[in-house]
Amino acid sequence: MTSTRTRTRLAVFGFLGPFLALFLATIVFPLGYALFQSVTATARSGAFGEGGGTTVFVGLRNYAAALSDPGFVSSLGRVLLFAVVQVPLMIVLATALALMLDAASARGVKLFRSAYFLPYGVPGVIASLLWGFLYTPGISPVIDLGKVFGLQLDFLGAETVLWSIANIVIWQYAGYNMLVIVAQLKSIDRDLFEAAAIDGASSWQVITRIKLPLIAPAIVLTTVFTIIGTLQLFAEPLVLKPLSSAITSSYTPNMAAYNQAFTNNNYSLAAAESVLLALVACAFSFGFLKLIGRRQNA
Repeated sequence: MTSTRTRTRLAVFGFLGPFLALFLATIVFPLGYALFQSVTATARSGAFGEGGGTTVFVGLRNYAAALSDPGFVSSLGRVLLFAVVQVPLMIVLATALALMLDAASARGVKLFRSAYFLPYGVPGVIASLLWGFLYTPGISPVIDLGKVFGLQLDFLGAETVLWSIANIVIWQYAGYNMLVIVAQLKSIDRDLFEAAAIDGASSWQVITRIKLPLIAPAIVLTTVFTIIGTLQLFAEPLVLKPLSSAITSSYTPNMAAYNQAFTNNNYSLAAAESVLLALVACAFSFGFLKLIGRRQNA
């Protein structure tokens, strides 16, 4: 009996061991180290710091400094505004595309599914460069076409650049979210649709009474992923920064933390800003899940 239990435990450890090792090395340890850095600072001795530095515990001082920085606070407000607009647009578009591809009368499903998903295969930096070409006056055919119709388009201005970034993000990730929803749609028992047709249900009733309720878990999942990804906005504004004076080094929280770490060499403040962003992402994600849970239980 003891030998059997030992072999069972070894087998379990053999299966879980590699995952646990990677999880500890890539998730737990970096998070723990970031938390450690966020409550410490480097104290240097000597008039010009030539005496070297030592790590000292400073408590919540770095967090207070981050929250008192107007640039970082503005960046948090900016990505929250971005999320309020971009997340619903992303999910509605992805759901609409998935429902169209699942329609019984849809033709060329494989072609359109590949076309919708293709932008996700383009790296974020390359996608931003491609759209940056279309946003830049003098070389953009879109702006030149707008002039023909008397429109003065400014995609990189202070009032519009955030929504230009939203366009890039939606273009790139709507197809990915669509595939997640399509997978949920394909798992629905087709007998339900046949029964609905026999009962005389219209296409709209099938969508609202059968499809949307049954794909709700996929929609919730993609919404949570979109919330987290939106708050982590980094590559797109960083690439567009040389093209627009409206994008500063602290335009988003990730850019602010990056600037503190690799421009100002203030890794402790950067860690505190990163932890604050993670807390905001967790709060909104779990808040959304709790709200959905309450509505389902009501």
